[in-house]
Amino acid sequence: MKRERPFVLINMAMSADGKIASANRQLISIGTKRDQDHLLKLRTTVDTVMCGARTIESGDIIMDAGGKKYEQLRISNGLQKQNTRVLVSGSGTINPTSKIFHNRNSPIIIFVSKKATTKNIEKLKKVADKVIVYGNKTVSLGRALKYLYQRYNSKRLLCEGGGELNFALIRQGLVDELHLTICPRLLGGRNSPTIADGIGFSQLIKSTRLQLTAQKLIDDELFTTWKIRPKSD
Repeated sequence: MKRERPFVLINMAMSADGKIASANRQLISIGTKRDQDHLLKLRTTVDTVMCGARTIESGDIIMDAGGKKYEQLRISNGLQKQNTRVLVSGSGTINPTSKIFHNRNSPIIIFVSKKATTKNIEKLKKVADKVIVYGNKTVSLGRALKYLYQRYNSKRLLCEGGGELNFALIRQGLVDELHLTICPRLLGGRNSPTIADGIGFSQLIKSTRLQLTAQKLIDDELFTTWKIRPKSD
């Protein structure tokens, strides 16, 4: 069957107890500079980088290539100097003054659902290159990926969170590979976000299976790569 969506990777860094931020959801740097370099090098292999709205507003996140070193790596990989940037927000309540909108070196596409008000959509149209309405109460991620594949020639897409967007993609079978950095910290907190939040799977038999394909321990930081295995495996 012909693929009609990008190859989707998720990259996350988490504490040893599975948390990606503190209970108040304040953005913190769990990983080292080595993990940040790992993230930026992953970006040099994809056409598109995607994030959820809350992730964007949690810090000074721009989602671009990350500097000349990484731009050159992208070019050597046969890609454009800068990646396309995609934001997902069902309600369209993204702050139009967020730092990402001050950086215009690559297209910014925002997907919202019909839940977004006309007022919010008009605000976002002033700061983004495109605002697209897909889905009723939540964004139709399958349609969004197909659009990016067909209109922007997005063959590989990297999702960088947050947990609810990650889980929505996983639950719908839209993820191919997981890159997970396990950091030597314990955060705790029953309300602390994880790499896959949302409603979760109701039964173990319905859960997504993984296959470990690579791992590398550098100091106390463990870099792992997992293949998302289909339920038929």
